[in-house]
Amino acid sequence: MSTDNTTFPPGATETTTTDVLIVGAGPVGLFAAFQAGVLGLKCELIDVLDRAGGQCTELYPEKPIYDIPAVPGCLAQDLVDRLLEQCAPFAFPMHFSQRAESVSEVLPAHGKGHSRLLVTTDTNKRFDVAAVLVCAGVGAFAPQRVSLPEAPALEDRHVHYAVRDVSRFAGKRVIVAGGGDSALDWALALRKVAARVTLLHRREGFRAADGTVAAMHAAVAAGEMDFVIGMLGALKTAGDGNDAALTEIEVRSRDGVQTLPADELVALYGLVSEPGPIAQWDMDMRAGRILVDTTTYESSRRGIFAAGDIAYYHNKQKLILSGFHEAALALRKAYHYAFPEKSLVHVHTSNNAALKEKLTHA
Repeated sequence: MSTDNTTFPPGATETTTTDVLIVGAGPVGLFAAFQAGVLGLKCELIDVLDRAGGQCTELYPEKPIYDIPAVPGCLAQDLVDRLLEQCAPFAFPMHFSQRAESVSEVLPAHGKGHSRLLVTTDTNKRFDVAAVLVCAGVGAFAPQRVSLPEAPALEDRHVHYAVRDVSRFAGKRVIVAGGGDSALDWALALRKVAARVTLLHRREGFRAADGTVAAMHAAVAAGEMDFVIGMLGALKTAGDGNDAALTEIEVRSRDGVQTLPADELVALYGLVSEPGPIAQWDMDMRAGRILVDTTTYESSRRGIFAAGDIAYYHNKQKLILSGFHEAALALRKAYHYAFPEKSLVHVHTSNNAALKEKLTHA
């Protein structure tokens, strides 16, 4: 039995022992779980959110994605569902609504064997592992919220920071505020179901792809939606307390103040993100991201790896497919920490009879 040099917090629960702990259950974390199973590694996943999917599920589940190899196009939530189905045969435990807080080295008993890592979460769960793979995306994130005093009482009813169900906007007067890809994408999509959509942005320039901007201008020119330059000034309601309904939005610009009729406000100003406790894990970081060696995607701290948007290196591309590649290579190095006495022999899944049986008859 290993001993370690950590003082456990009061109320800490029994320690779970596994090969790899994956921090983050977004697309990259889910694919990493599949890869761990293919390699013969045991793993468990934790995520601060209450379900799998990461940003794809939390922020834009109905946004189409077109750059996944061999998948011409699918919705973000569909991608998550397919990844869950892919890793389901391995039945790896997933722990939600908890955050990885601390990591410490577990020293081998009597000085023999190899050191391991002990990760403790904010719910006092403990994981004794050979390696940690951080797939935490942009870190602990939250949408930038509307700063007007009327907004909090309307959130989740008439003020939204993500579109999870397009049907709830059917026949409504919708204001989409923001100037990035998400704002323009949703303004274009909602115009097909809403009574009227108005895109509100503080200036004429956008942070979106040129093609998306052109599509928005074309829709405005065709009378399919409106575009207004200005900033949110006030939210006007009818009714009292929890029954108050949004009726109008006051917009301020250099030309003065105008009032727009509105039933729903979708504010897509982007995310406020930070690495959270991971920043205190004694690793080299760059702008809140983990600096990794691109041969193994290992951090400066032995046994801790990173894949996906949280990983940093020269010429890093923030693409889901890049995260898949990074996770696959990271786990091959993690295998040697879990089984230092074994050699990892690459075998294609189609040539491994036992694995093929497991994946096709789960």
